[in-house]
Amino acid sequence: MRLYLAGPMRGLPDFNFPAFKAATAKLRAEGHVVFNPAERDEQMYGADFVRGTTGDPKEIPQFSLRDAMKADCSWICDHGEAIYLLPGWEKSKGATAERALGVALGLLIVEL
Repeated sequence: MRLYLAGPMRGLPDFNFPAFKAATAKLRAEGHVVFNPAERDEQMYGADFVRGTTGDPKEIPQFSLRDAMKADCSWICDHGEAIYLLPGWEKSKGATAERALGVALGLLIVEL
């Protein structure tokens, strides 16, 4: 299954990338194709660009939330079959938007 991994980032140490990486590894081991937005961000800005951060976007001025959401939502629309939600997604503006897009498109929604 082609799935999009959504969850909280802002306000969490290292923008919660470790949780995204762990979930991605598990889901890929199960045979899924996973779009991990943290991986997309690392490809754009470098592997360590969030290391040591507190989750405040002001700490990484080169990051563009608009560009990230555009790429993420485009992938969901073009390829997504499911949205998988990390714990705490309900408190995330981005994850709630991504989930809403998945619901609107009739994708499978799974809470991890």
